[in-house]
Amino acid sequence: MPVPAGSFSRQQTAAITGLSSRQLSYWRKTGLVVPSGYTAGGHTRYSFTDLIALRTARRLLDAHISVQRIRKCLQSLTRFLPTVEYPLVELSLVVTGDVVLVFRGERAFDALTGQEWVFPVAELAAEIEKIQQQQPQQGELFSAVDNKRGEYA
Repeated sequence: MPVPAGSFSRQQTAAITGLSSRQLSYWRKTGLVVPSGYTAGGHTRYSFTDLIALRTARRLLDAHISVQRIRKCLQSLTRFLPTVEYPLVELSLVVTGDVVLVFRGERAFDALTGQEWVFPVAELAAEIEKIQQQQPQQGELFSAVDNKRGEYA
C-alpha cells in the first residue's frame, strides 16, 4: 500500500493514542486495526482514520471490553451492517455494563447479537428536563434555607 498523505509513524501513533508499539503490532497482525499504508522500507503508516479507530478500540479496552470481544463485535457488525466499512470510525459505540451498544441514527442495538434496544432517547431527554425544572436550583435551595432560618430567629 502507498503511504497516505498526512500519515503517522508507529511511534507517533503510539504517542497520540496511548497504545504501546507492541499493542499496535499485535492489532495489526491480528487484523483488529490495520494501518493504511507502509513506507518503501516496510514501516507502518497510520492515517487519521486509523487513529480514530485505534482511539475507539482503546476506549472499549478502558471500559473492560477484551480485544477478543472487540473483534467479535466487529465481525458481527460487518455481518449486520455490510455497508459500514470502518465500524470503529463510522459508528457510535457505547459500553453499558457488559454490553457494547451501537447507536446509528435513531436506533440502538447490541453489537454482538444485533438485538435492537428500545431506547426512546427523546422521551428520556424530555423526562430529565421536566424533573430538572421541578427541582429547585442550588441557589434557590440555599435562599429557601436562609428564609427558613429567618422565620425561627
